[in-house]
Formats: sequence, structure tokens, C-alpha cells
Amino acid sequence: MFRTSLAAIPLACGIAIAAPALAQDSTEQQSAPQAPEDAVIARVDGTDLKQSDLIAFIQTLPPQLQSQAPFLMPQLVQQVVNNALVTSAGRKADMAEDPEVKARLAELEDIVIRQVFIQRTIDARVTQARIETAYETFLTENPPEEQLVARHILVEDEEAAKALIVELDGGADFAALAEQHSIGPSKTNGGELPPFVAGDMVQEFSDAAFAMDVGSHSSAPVKTQFGYHIIKLENRQMTEPPSIEALDGQLREQLAQEVVGELYTELRERSEVEILLGRPQPEEAPAAEEAPATEDSPASEEAPVESEPAAQ
Repeated sequence: MFRTSLAAIPLACGIAIAAPALAQDSTEQQSAPQAPEDAVIARVDGTDLKQSDLIAFIQTLPPQLQSQAPFLMPQLVQQVVNNALVTSAGRKADMAEDPEVKARLAELEDIVIRQVFIQRTIDARVTQARIETAYETFLTENPPEEQLVARHILVEDEEAAKALIVELDGGADFAALAEQHSIGPSKTNGGELPPFVAGDMVQEFSDAAFAMDVGSHSSAPVKTQFGYHIIKLENRQMTEPPSIEALDGQLREQLAQEVVGELYTELRERSEVEILLGRPQPEEAPAAEEAPATEDSPASEEAPVESEPAAQ
């Protein structure tokens, strides 16, 4: 299967794939594995092809082929050689001066200019002060919430749930009963649930849990779409806001989008932009009516054909 895919690589690794390759983040390029001495892997007409050339080529491949690269090294090296041969032949044919090549290179230049300009604008405007302001806004918009720690037992039958409540009223261990009788995935943890806030659970479950006192269990089964629940509330606490370090990536991404929007707005305000797509086109003028024939302008350029007189 992979040999078939590799056979199509020469087409995929030309100009069409160069744009995404150039668009790779610099950190990705820096994190790419480097050969200790950038060993020579092949030589074409006296020109060395190095391991870094092979790595750069692999990075242009689709993800499914990249994951198989360790098993495809002979084919990959051969393709790097093929690419070098075609490039050399194209340069010898003066393809560097070909109008199509120049046009495609100009398109690539436009792409790279856009990407670098936007990234440098983001780098300049996403300052630490702006990140801290965004963090304060996040804290304001996401205040601490009451959070519950609880266990539950889930069964299919209401009568079974009521029987378990009787056992709990008599002092039975909640976790042990959950392990024995619950059909929910939390049974292996004695029915323990991850801490949750209002809205994390289905409405019936959430309403019942938030109405309970710490240390108590359900006095009646709580019916939901999943079955019948018995809840034990173990703790109430307020959520802890995430640190600015924990939100750093999220805040930077959010601010980067804001900066790009600002940049577009600023550039439009300084420029004259006219959108023609979808604008109604002016109606075509009606064709001029033909002038009536006159003696000076006969109706037909052809001379009339005289008919022979009818036979007597």
C-alpha cells in the first residue's frame, strides 16, 4: 500500500506542497530530530544529499506516511534522489526562468509574507501585560462556583433502590453497596464521582445533590434517564481558579485571534476596498431599432429578381 502512495510523491512534493511546508511553525522545525553530524545519505552528480534533506522531505509527507517513515527508509531515500534528479534537470532546462515557475514562486512569496507579517504582529502585541489583563477578565467572567463531591448508586429498578436506602438507613457502607449493586461505571470506585458543579450532571441529579446536607444520602430514589440513583453527598467546596500559567496557551491563542482581527480592521480603514462580488450588473442597453428603408437606402442590398412573363 505504501509503495503505491510513494509512487505519487513526486507530484505531491512540488510547489503544491511547498506552501504548507513553509508554513510550519518555527518551533516545530526546531524540534525536528537532527542527525548528529548531518550525515550524507546519497550523492547525485557530485552533490551531497544529507540526512537533513531526508528529514525535511519526510516532514512534507501526509501524517500516515510520516508515521511509517522508519519502515520506508529505502523508498524515501530513493525518492529524495529522484527529487534531486528532477530538480537538477529542471534547472538545466532553464525552468527557473519559466513564466509558470515564476508565477508560482510569486504566489508562495505572498503566502510567506502574509504569514510572517501576521506572526510578527502577534508577537509584538501579545505582551505579558495584555496576557495578565486577559487573565483578570477570565477570572471576572468565570467566578468560583460551588462544587460537590459525592457518590452514587445507580440501579434500574425503583424498588431495588428503595431497598438499598433501607440498608443505608440501617448503617450499611455506601461504597460497599455501590460496588455490589450499582450498574454505573463508578461502581469500581465505590460510586465515587469526580467533583462537579451545577450543570455538569443531568438536571434531576444535580437538583437533588445540591439540596442535600454533607454526610447525608438520598431519602428517596432520584429518577433520571439512566435509571434510579441513590446519592451520598460527601463535601461542598468552592472551585479554585486556574493559574495564569495553566491558562497561558489558551490566553495567547485568544489574544492572537484578537490581534489578527485588529490588524484586518486597521488595514481596511487605511485602504480603499470595493467588493464587487454579488453586486448587480448594469443592464445592457437595448439594441438600436433598424431604420425604415428609403429610396437612398434600399431594404435589401440584393437586386430584385424579375420573373419571366407567364405564357399566354
